[in-house]
Amino acid sequence: MKITSQELARVAAAEAPRFDMYTGIHKALRAFMADTLLAVGRMDPADDAEVARTEERVLQLLGFCGAHLAHENAFVHAAIEARAPGASDRIAHEHEDHVRHIERLAQMAARMGAASPARRHADALELYRELALFVAGNFEHMHVEETAHGAVLWARYTDAELVAIHDALVASIPPQEMMAIARWLVPFMNPLERFHMLADVRAKAPPEVFDAIVDTALPHLTAAEWTKLARALGIAPVRGLVEA
Repeated sequence: MKITSQELARVAAAEAPRFDMYTGIHKALRAFMADTLLAVGRMDPADDAEVARTEERVLQLLGFCGAHLAHENAFVHAAIEARAPGASDRIAHEHEDHVRHIERLAQMAARMGAASPARRHADALELYRELALFVAGNFEHMHVEETAHGAVLWARYTDAELVAIHDALVASIPPQEMMAIARWLVPFMNPLERFHMLADVRAKAPPEVFDAIVDTALPHLTAAEWTKLARALGIAPVRGLVEA
């Protein structure tokens, strides 16, 4: 189903900000992808320990991406199809392509890690280039989701309904995965997004979950970012070490 230009314009012109299902997690994905791509590009193929660390980093990213696809399929695409049948077809097919690409990249990372020193430079460059294509494709993919899919959701669901879908998705995520998400999600939001996200966690989750998410994100916030966040949340600004 094609979203009309009139519907896109109507949603974009809404007076009050709508609940955004996509932008936060996509900021996390973009940051994790870009950081990992840069790590592969600057890796020393002659350093066994660095190669092993970088291989693990690539595999962590691929696991993050695979889990994200599964969450979107189970909750977001299901919601779209429930009220706009066919509207997620294009992206669903791209998700299938991404799963295959993830599998290929995992094989390439493992091959690089196991390669002889003489072969490793070529394998590392091949992985870097293939990962760059994966990142480029995902950046375009996420733009479509944030615009076209976001418009479909806003046109067919109330904010209360979207929050309920989002909360169900979040509740399905295991604690270890949630901490991995928090590491990339919280630091790469803007201050207002960061405040709203953590205020929501504090309102809905046990205190120890809120504390764990803050502690996970804190080393990756600047002093100024942490000061703004602590002030907005009304909590003590001194909480461990913060990067300058």
